Amino acid sequence: MKFLFDDESFSYEALRAAGFASYGGAELGEVISTAGRIADGNEADWVREWEATACRVHTIGDEAAAAGHRVSAREALLRASNYYRTAEFYLRDDPAHDPKARALSQLSRDTFARATELMDRPVRAVEIPYEDTTLPGYLFLVDESGAARPTIIFNSGFDSTLEESYFALAAAALTRGYNVLAFDGPGQGAVIREQGLPFRHDWEAVVTPVVDFALTLNEIDPTRISLYGYSLGGLLAARAAAFEHRVAALILNDGLYDYHFAHQRGLPPFVSEWIAAGRDVEADQVGRLLMAHNTTARWAMRNGLWTFGASSYADYVRRTEKYTLADVVTGIHCHTLVLDAENDLFFQGEASRVHEALTCPKELIVGTEAEGAGEHCGMGAMLLTNQRIFDWLDRSPAGVGAQQAAAVA
Repeated sequence: MKFLFDDESFSYEALRAAGFASYGGAELGEVISTAGRIADGNEADWVREWEATACRVHTIGDEAAAAGHRVSAREALLRASNYYRTAEFYLRDDPAHDPKARALSQLSRDTFARATELMDRPVRAVEIPYEDTTLPGYLFLVDESGAARPTIIFNSGFDSTLEESYFALAAAALTRGYNVLAFDGPGQGAVIREQGLPFRHDWEAVVTPVVDFALTLNEIDPTRISLYGYSLGGLLAARAAAFEHRVAALILNDGLYDYHFAHQRGLPPFVSEWIAAGRDVEADQVGRLLMAHNTTARWAMRNGLWTFGASSYADYVRRTEKYTLADVVTGIHCHTLVLDAENDLFFQGEASRVHEALTCPKELIVGTEAEGAGEHCGMGAMLLTNQRIFDWLDRSPAGVGAQQAAAVA
């Protein structure tokens, strides 16, 4: 699906920004106007124009807040947060030390935090104990009653952020009676940016402390905790669920069985052989030639280099070898929903592999181009995707429907 750009990566990221309009994260006219000022594939244009839009909308939020217009301020600050995230997206030459990247990501966090203070439902910033540090998170609550409710733990992906969790899932969950506990883990959001902690394959070491924390909260029903994996989180959450059996339901959007295989499929065979043999200099030289003409590949490899703590592009690809469900998938026992997207070329065939390998109660739902849901994670079809997720979850042991059935019985 082409959206505003011919460049595949620009098209998807513009769709991602616009898709959050369903839950207050964008205004379609603002997205179209911003995209119209960006030359196709020009990353400098992208950063400049999305930042300009973010700053303009941020100012609207500041002025509305100063005038006491709570709803207007909240709406503008939510959009600004999404636009700042979008502006920072392609700054991957040296994001750990790039002042522009750090400033934009901080502004995305700050504007979202201010918006949460103006929301109609309670939102609580939390710090989740993890090893010798903490992971930042948000607890989105249905209401202030303190009642124990079914709760979804939101597990981000390769490049998503804690703040994005509201647009991707939490807003939809709250209206259906589900709390959401979202967090940034190693390699993600504020954790990679502020603490420098890279991804790790043994993701159960991340999710188990999050579940431990969730069980200390009175607002969370310990028998109805679901785990939602978003993008690469679809593999990370599945890996964690194979070890963390306090999770009553698992949602993988999209399903990913073998992250390393997905990379190898896009590389010439001789480059894969060089990487396996440790010929990093030669492999990186060819990789740079390939990336020079492909925005998606260039961004993904640079982001991987940073978030995996790799020393070279070849080293990054090698580090993905452990990111597979091959040896653990049969350890998943909870009810599991696997989502797939028809046009998702990088994840192509991966969701089906996950679904076939699962031995637990399971369901596979494929989003199609004909219904506008064919892009990665159902982007651009948020309402439809979430309708499918929550209708399935209501029928699961972790759902609101389970409580309703019990009450009737």
